[in-house]
Amino acid sequence: KHLSFFSGFGPFRQYLVNSSWEAVKELSKRGLGENIDLRIMQLPVVYQKAKEQVCKIWTTLQPLLTVHVGLASSATALIILEQCGKNKGYQERDACGFHPEGACCVLDGPEKIESTIDMKALWKNISVEGIDIILSRDAGRYICDYTYYTSLYYGNGRAAFIHVPPLSESITAEFLGKALQTIISAMLEQCEEQRE
Repeated sequence: KHLSFFSGFGPFRQYLVNSSWEAVKELSKRGLGENIDLRIMQLPVVYQKAKEQVCKIWTTLQPLLTVHVGLASSATALIILEQCGKNKGYQERDACGFHPEGACCVLDGPEKIESTIDMKALWKNISVEGIDIILSRDAGRYICDYTYYTSLYYGNGRAAFIHVPPLSESITAEFLGKALQTIISAMLEQCEEQRE
């Protein structure tokens, strides 16, 4: 079995229920087939704690792939595939009122790190009924981007980030879980091809 790891985020600001975590829980119920050992974790919207958890995932579990899912409050009916994580520019305070030292993820780390998953190929070849999927190269310089960069750094690029919209009448946790299942199955196929 190949281990794959998935994270969503906990509550923050007005989002007492974070759609990213609800989607990841739903994905966990659905599964990704017999040969994928799927593990999930809720990350706090706190830079330092999120970083510690991500480091622990990579150092102790060494998964085939880690996919982080975050809430994009501005995206009403979009799923956003993020291609890269950025190291600097983290000025916004987290749920505990802190921002990272030097406003960066990893002191002396590269400016940006690209995922080994080709999001453009994924975006071109995948569709989910009822929602648009777009490609992005800027995950927003908050906990999402910070977590993504950290994961790409410690996972040698074997990480992915997906932004999902807030929950609504049409965008339910079940809907997002199903969408993630479709998208992540395609990511895992890419991982298999890269390994061969």
